[in-house]
Amino acid sequence: MHPRTRLYAAIGLLSALPAMTAMTAFAAEDPLQQRIARVEQGLLPAIALEGAPPARRKLADEMARLGVPGVSIAVIHGGEVEWAKAYGVVTPGGAPVTTSTLFQAASISKPVAAMGALKMVEEGKLELDRDVNSYTALWKLPKDADNNPVTLRQLLSHTAGTTGHGFPGYAAGAPLPTLVQILNGAKPANTGGVHVNARPGSRWRYSGGGYQVVQYVMTERSKTPFADLMQEKVLKPLAMTDSTFAQPLPQPLLARAALPHDRSGKPIPGGPHTYPEQAAAGLWTTPSDLAKFALETRRSAAGQSNAVLSQAMTYLMLTPVMQNYGLGLGIEGDGQTQSFGHGGSNAGYRARMTAYTERGDGIVVMTNGDGGDELAGALVRAVAAEYGWPTMGAKVRRNVALTADALATLPGRYVIAGEGFTIRRAGDGLVVELGNGTSETLLAAPSGSYFMQSREAELHFSGKDAGRYTHGTTEIPFTRAKD
Repeated sequence: MHPRTRLYAAIGLLSALPAMTAMTAFAAEDPLQQRIARVEQGLLPAIALEGAPPARRKLADEMARLGVPGVSIAVIHGGEVEWAKAYGVVTPGGAPVTTSTLFQAASISKPVAAMGALKMVEEGKLELDRDVNSYTALWKLPKDADNNPVTLRQLLSHTAGTTGHGFPGYAAGAPLPTLVQILNGAKPANTGGVHVNARPGSRWRYSGGGYQVVQYVMTERSKTPFADLMQEKVLKPLAMTDSTFAQPLPQPLLARAALPHDRSGKPIPGGPHTYPEQAAAGLWTTPSDLAKFALETRRSAAGQSNAVLSQAMTYLMLTPVMQNYGLGLGIEGDGQTQSFGHGGSNAGYRARMTAYTERGDGIVVMTNGDGGDELAGALVRAVAAEYGWPTMGAKVRRNVALTADALATLPGRYVIAGEGFTIRRAGDGLVVELGNGTSETLLAAPSGSYFMQSREAELHFSGKDAGRYTHGTTEIPFTRAKD
């Protein structure tokens, strides 16, 4: 370089310094960046204690504590995605997670599949209240309880009385069953078959198995593979270009995927499980794509869009049938506080999607760790606090001193739903060690129950050896383990 050229370059650089400094200062003062920083440093527990400020935690610290290598977020505000950001890595030592990194949506597949089924209803190819067995010839839904018809409306709302709560998926390289083998519980399926063992319409019971019946009916009626059908009916119309129901994930897309990890942060052997149970758990996607789904649902309900469903059908989708569950979506509140959403839990992945029906706010969180449930909840609460949402923040509870009887009798190991938790003495208090390897303080409520700050749940003891765990409307019995 000629000396004079160097001089001019230096002069140019020096003259740019004030502008560069101004730009840096502007970025530091940018309200959106400040808002994001407050979220990242303000994760909140599910329960805050009365009279004490909630303990805010940093996202990076919580990812490390919970063994979650990567997380991706999309935040909806003002009826649009205001920001999307990714953190961590696809696996320790691997590439960084980006906003286009693919995650398993797990059970958030259900509302997307439900939208596809409702599209077929509007097209006249399915009916909400017709017996689903009338659509099929090669396989019929077995009924143990009675011969009442099972309808699409019941299957989508978890009121059909069908069996099969969830699915563990299939490790890489394992033989994969056909859909009919899954429905029959025939090898190589690793779950029991799907049948009706409660009177249809009589109760709400979550059933991934019921969604596999929906998948079967949709593909039988359309004569189209489910992944292709969902691409046509939902994903393409919503421009969800980073989403697919393909199972297993094709190799070129696997290179873009976050890999799954257990609760200790260790990689799941072989990588992502395959879920041929596509309607129940098979969607691969990103938070930004799921935000498109949430936004379309909100806009369609308001009569502002009909990219997939009419306003009337979307309204039906968002109308609770039983236990605050509509057709594919959980529903909370009403009016300005009404929200809709779903959670997801596959091997090594946890996700959450929630948005308001009338307010233009919402969030999607996707993680690649079994500890991602707690992390996603803390992020939702941090965003709710930052944006002033009317719901979804930390709940405030009062705690009282533990009694001498509780300190003496509660410690021990307990069995719940085939797993377990341990209560032990810690100084003047009690600590509960959960099956996920974490532990936290066990607090006493004035009502006589016990609670933790990481979740909206309670332990109710009936005597010293048994009780029930409650979380919302869910109630699960537990007993003291026999050593």
